[in-house]
Amino acid sequence: MKKILTVTLAAVLASSSMGIATAASAQSREYRQDRHDRRDDRRDDRQDRREDRREDRADRRDDRQDQRAYARWQQAERRYNAGRYQRPRGYVDRQWSYGQRLPANYRTRGYVVNDYSRYGLRAPPRGYQYTRVNNDVVLTAVATGLITAVIVGLFN
Repeated sequence: MKKILTVTLAAVLASSSMGIATAASAQSREYRQDRHDRRDDRRDDRQDRREDRREDRADRRDDRQDQRAYARWQQAERRYNAGRYQRPRGYVDRQWSYGQRLPANYRTRGYVVNDYSRYGLRAPPRGYQYTRVNNDVVLTAVATGLITAVIVGLFN
C-alpha cells in the first residue's frame, strides 16, 4: 500500500508540476505576443509621426513659394487708369524699395488699394496692404509700414 501511495503521490506531483510548467509557458507566450503587439503599435505611431512631419515640411515649402510670389521688385505687365494721384503734403516724389518704411501719411484710406483684383494683383497676405505711391504700388505691413514688395509702373 505504501508503494501505491508513493506512486500515486509522485504521479500527482508530476502532473501538477507539468500543469504549472504548461501555465508558465502559456503566460510566457502571451507576454511575448503582448510585447510584440506593443512594439508594432510603437512602429505604427512612429510611422504616423514621420508622415505628419513630411506633410508639415510640404506645407512650409508651399508657404515659402507663396512668399516668393511677392517678388521684392516687379515691373507691371499692364498699366491701369486709376485717377489722378495727389501725394501727401510735404512729401516729394521718390522711388521706394524693399525694406524701407512708408510714412504713416501714405497709409491712409486715400492711398490704400482695396480693389487689388481689379488691377491684376493677388490678395495681400494677412497684415499687409497695397498702397499707391505715384504710379507704383507697394506691398506694406499695415502696422509698421515696412515695404515688402514694389510693383513699378502699375498706373498711368
